[in-house]
Amino acid sequence: MTHELVWTKLFDMPIVMSIRGRFRAGAVTAALALAFLPTGQASAADVNNAKNAGFEAGLSNWTCSANSGTTVTSPVHGGTTALKATPAGQDNARCTQAVAVKPNSTYTLSAWVQGGYSYLGVTGTGTTDVSTWTPDSAAWKQLSTTFTTGAATTSVTVYTHGWYGQASYYADDVSVFGPDGGGGTDPTPTIPGAPSGLAVSGTTSSSVSLAWNTVSGATGYNVYRSGTKVTAVTGTSATVTGLAASTSYSFQVTATNAAGESPKSAAVTGTTTAGPVGPALPKHAVTGYWQNFNNGATVQKLADVQSQYDIIAVAFADATSTPGAVTFNLDSAGLGGYTVDQFKADIRAKQAAGKKVIVSVGGERGTVAVNDASSAANFANSVYAVMQEYGFDGVDIDLENGLNATYMTQALRSLSSKAGSSLVITMAPQTIDMQSTSNSYFQTALNIKDILTVVNMQYYNSGSMLGCDGKVYSQGSVDFLTALACIQLEGGLAPSQVGLGLPASPSGAGSGYVSPTLVNNALDCLAKGTNCGSFKPSRTYPDLRGAMTWSTNWDAAAGNAWSNAVGPHVHGLP
Repeated sequence: MTHELVWTKLFDMPIVMSIRGRFRAGAVTAALALAFLPTGQASAADVNNAKNAGFEAGLSNWTCSANSGTTVTSPVHGGTTALKATPAGQDNARCTQAVAVKPNSTYTLSAWVQGGYSYLGVTGTGTTDVSTWTPDSAAWKQLSTTFTTGAATTSVTVYTHGWYGQASYYADDVSVFGPDGGGGTDPTPTIPGAPSGLAVSGTTSSSVSLAWNTVSGATGYNVYRSGTKVTAVTGTSATVTGLAASTSYSFQVTATNAAGESPKSAAVTGTTTAGPVGPALPKHAVTGYWQNFNNGATVQKLADVQSQYDIIAVAFADATSTPGAVTFNLDSAGLGGYTVDQFKADIRAKQAAGKKVIVSVGGERGTVAVNDASSAANFANSVYAVMQEYGFDGVDIDLENGLNATYMTQALRSLSSKAGSSLVITMAPQTIDMQSTSNSYFQTALNIKDILTVVNMQYYNSGSMLGCDGKVYSQGSVDFLTALACIQLEGGLAPSQVGLGLPASPSGAGSGYVSPTLVNNALDCLAKGTNCGSFKPSRTYPDLRGAMTWSTNWDAAAGNAWSNAVGPHVHGLP
C-alpha cells in the first residue's frame, strides 16, 4: 500500500505521521515539550552590557593606559562626545572596561572608530578571546565581532587600542550586545531642563563672557546670541568673541544630551566696552608658534609660553570633510593631559597680559583648500566658530601648498566682517611665495592690506633666492634676510606688516637656522641702517613690525635663547 504523509496540529505545532508507519517519535516528543512549556519562560531580551558606551560621562567605567585617553566633542558618531586615544612611545593607547556577562552565552561586540589604526577586542571570555581591527580611516567605521563565554565566566574585559607610532584614534558607541549580565545598563537619557543662573561674567571691547549653573543630566550646552546659536561647550561658561565695541547683545543658553536639547534659559544682556580701532599690539612685536602636538620639543601648556611673545599662533587647526572648513582639536593626550578648559583659561590669561592668541591654519601637512565661493564661506564661518569656541583673537594663514588669492581674500574679508576691527590676521608664506607681487600669497596680502596685521615670511627651508636688488642670496646670512624683506617693503606692504620668520633652534627647521645675533643684526639693518652685510637698503624702515619663530617649544628646548635675545631687541627698536 502506498505510504502517504498527512499533517496534523497539536496546539499549533506540526507533527509528521504516516498512515501505516509509526509516529516519528523525536519530532512528536519535541513538539509536545514545546507545546506544554509554561508561559513566561522565554529568555530576557538582549541588552548592551557596556557602561558609558558613548563616553557621554567622560571616561567613567573606562581605563586608558598611560593617560592616553580623553573625550572630545568632535568628531563624534553619536551623542555629544567620543573617545580620543593617542599612542605614544611604547604605549598603544589601550582603553578597557570590565563588562558583566552570563556564562555559556554569545555576545556581539562592536564599536565605531575613526582616525589612526584601531583595534577592538575582548579578553577573559573563558573560551576563545577575539579581536578585530582596521587601518586608519577618515570616516567613522564599525568594527564588529562575536564571542562566547565559558561555563564559569561572569565578566570579560573589552578593549580598544591603536598602534605604535600611528595617529590618534577615535571610538564611540561601544556595544556588548547579548544576555543581561546583571551589571546594569546605562539609563535612557531624558532631555535636560533649561539652565538657570545665566549671568555675564566679563566683557571686553569684542567679547562677552557668560556663566550659568550646572544642569543635571546635561552633557553639553549651546549658547545663543539674539536667538542664533553661536557656540557649543561642555562646561558651564563660554566667551562669545568677535563682537562690536560699545554694543549690547542678548544671550540665552540651552542644555543638551543624547536625548535632545532643553528649552532656552532666561535671556541676559551683555554690553561690550569701548575699544581701539584695530588690534592693540605693540609697535614692534614678536610672534611665536605654539605646538599643539609633541614632536620632541619641550611640551608646553599655553601658560608656559615665554612672556616675550606678543602674538602666539596655535598650530594647527584641522581640515574637515567640508571643503574649506576647519576645526580645532586640542591634543590633550600628547600634551600631558592638558584639558580644553585649562587651555581656554590660559588663552584668557595671555590676553589679560596684553598678548594675542590666534589659531594657525595649514603647516607643512595642511590640506585646507579655499578655491571657490562655497569653500571661502566655509572657511570664514568655521574659523569664526573656532574663534568663538576658544576665544582666539584671529587667524594665521600658513598654507604651504598654495592658495587662491581671489577666494582667500574673499574668505578673510568675510571673516573680518564677522569678527570686527579687533581681528588679528597674520601670514607665514615661504620665501618663494613672496618673490613677486604676482604670486598668490603676495597678492592676497596686498588685497587685504587694510585688515592685515603682519606677514612673517619663513626665511628657512629655502634655497637661494633673489633680493630686491636682483642679486641671488643664500639663506643663513644677514643679506638673505634683509634683501628678501626689501621685496615686501618695497612691493606694497607697510613696514608694520613685515616680520622676519626664523627657527628658534637648529632642531626647529631642516635648514636656515641663524643665531639670534644675526637676527638682531638684520632687524637693525632694516629699521636703523646699521649692522648690515653687503646689502644695504636704500632707506630704513623704523616701523618694521618685528620677528617670528618656529616655535616657542623649540625655543624652550634651547633654554629660551631665541626669545631672550630677540624679544628685548625687537621691543627696543625705534
